[in-house]
Amino acid sequence: MQERRTHWLPILLVMVAAAVTRTPELMPPNFSAMIALAFCAGAFFPGRLGWGLPLLTLLITDVLLNRFVYGVSLFSPGTLAFLAGNYAVYLLVIALGRKVSHRASFLGLLGGGLLGAIAFYFLTNTISWLLNPAYVKTLAGWLQSLTTGVPGYPPTWTFFLNTLASTGLFTGLFSAVMKFSAAAEAAREKEAEESEREEEAEPVAEPEPEESRG
Repeated sequence: MQERRTHWLPILLVMVAAAVTRTPELMPPNFSAMIALAFCAGAFFPGRLGWGLPLLTLLITDVLLNRFVYGVSLFSPGTLAFLAGNYAVYLLVIALGRKVSHRASFLGLLGGGLLGAIAFYFLTNTISWLLNPAYVKTLAGWLQSLTTGVPGYPPTWTFFLNTLASTGLFTGLFSAVMKFSAAAEAAREKEAEESEREEEAEPVAEPEPEESRG
């Protein structure tokens, strides 16, 4: 029972923290832990959990936000197309985490998370350029989607800075939590194995022979 709790606790903490950062007005725009969650899930979560849990977290928060905050239907063609593109990019970030793996150094994991943030920025803004009629479908329109964005809204490069900062921060935090949890579990297992070996090596006391009676 203790082993299962130790295994799931850091994973649940990471998922909840990522979901909370998507709460509107709690963080600056695009200052979210979701990219860090996707990358670290790929690097640390075992088996299918690495793919399923971050996407499930993303889906649940998308449904709640669109239903109760933005008032947008998830089933409109434009929303579905945009979300499909976003989810495809998250899958790529998870795959990047799988490639880097939990065996990488802390700096390697941090660099991988930042690389995922850069890829996310370029790919999602390219999707926005393709789907948003406010952008002309030329090289100039694509560059606009990556820099100034749509007039009347903050420039997209400011969102990029927030994405980089949040992904770096939360990748570092999540990696530290997962590595510390793994190290603590390994230490407990090693201690248990050493204790078992000591018990096996402990000599069994021989019964004393009875004195002969004359």
